[in-house]
Amino acid sequence: MPVRLRSGEKARFVHLDYAASAPCVRAAADAVEGMLPWYGSVHRGAGVRSGKSTLEYEVARQAVGDFVGARAGDAVVFTRNTTDAFNLLARVLPAGVTVVVFEGEHHANLLPWSAVVRLPVPWGPDAAVESLERALAGIAGQVVFAVTGASNVTGEVWPVRRLADVAHAYGARVVVDAAQLVPHRVVDMEALGADYLAFSGHKLYAPFGAGVLVGRSDWLDAAEPYLRGGGASVAVGDGVGEVTWATGPARHEGGTPNLLGAVSLAAVCTALVGADRAALERGERDLLARLWEGLAEVPAAVPVSLFGAEHERVGIVSVALPGHDVGEVAQRLALDHGVGVRAGQFCAHPLARRLAGSVASGADDCGAGPAALLRISFGLGTVAEDIDRVVAALAQETGGLDRRVV
Repeated sequence: MPVRLRSGEKARFVHLDYAASAPCVRAAADAVEGMLPWYGSVHRGAGVRSGKSTLEYEVARQAVGDFVGARAGDAVVFTRNTTDAFNLLARVLPAGVTVVVFEGEHHANLLPWSAVVRLPVPWGPDAAVESLERALAGIAGQVVFAVTGASNVTGEVWPVRRLADVAHAYGARVVVDAAQLVPHRVVDMEALGADYLAFSGHKLYAPFGAGVLVGRSDWLDAAEPYLRGGGASVAVGDGVGEVTWATGPARHEGGTPNLLGAVSLAAVCTALVGADRAALERGERDLLARLWEGLAEVPAAVPVSLFGAEHERVGIVSVALPGHDVGEVAQRLALDHGVGVRAGQFCAHPLARRLAGSVASGADDCGAGPAALLRISFGLGTVAEDIDRVVAALAQETGGLDRRVV
């Protein structure tokens, strides 16, 4: 996509903000285009469109579940996004359940929980495991442990299986935020040790408003519906409260569901299952190495990390720019170089402040304030030239004293 720069020249736009929203892939667009002539009401109506729509919606549910290794008895509930999925799960937790999270989580996994214990951000995988074990040993009653699969700030892959083994040893259930993991790695719930898993379509190249919660169905079936209305109800009597609620995913998918979002998400899942994932991962690692090597030549850019530069990560790297206004730098990358990145705290404020070496609360998600970072994230469609473009642009925009904040 050509864009006009502030100089008047045209340049190919380089999108390096995949961690916020990934571009739509052809499989998703084709699925939506193919479904539009058949679009009808799901689970309602006797016509051919309704029948086709209902069939494709349930086929999509199966495909998404298969993509993450859903087990027999797991529910696959379509939601709006990862945040919606976690709010749904928070709503269905039985009374008295304590939720344990690390402070480094995305707000989607930090804010929905009521009875919550927040653990300090660990500086290494071993520290994370030890911290979790100490916390669980001191909690009585039922516990849920919720953790990210890959950080949306640093891209680092968390030791989910090790943490899950500790949690299960204490009888806790494990919830995995896979929003940044599924676009980059093969995910299997059994291998991760996940009781529940959530992710968003817009980060998985299917930006049509669908997300998903996959996991054990007992709490979901026992809880009050997340959305009360048609579809969630089986029978409604004349008196107030005379309602028989559905079981299974329908219990929490009240109203007309997002058919096109579900179908497009399933299409991407199916396409990725059929792709050479090992080759895609190798390509991503090559681009990561190229980015790290390039950033090492940019004195103003300081990559941030919890577990160290050598730790396994997906295609996400954030840098601090000491002495520079990160938001202004990001704007110049866009306007003068045609490079789109993200500046701010990425809806993970406690972690971003910690990594930026500041406890100031003045930063926001638009790149203003002393705790802001600049994030470069990529995925399918990113090429070596894109990495070279952002490195060169960043070096140019942070190299002069006249660019520094006084």
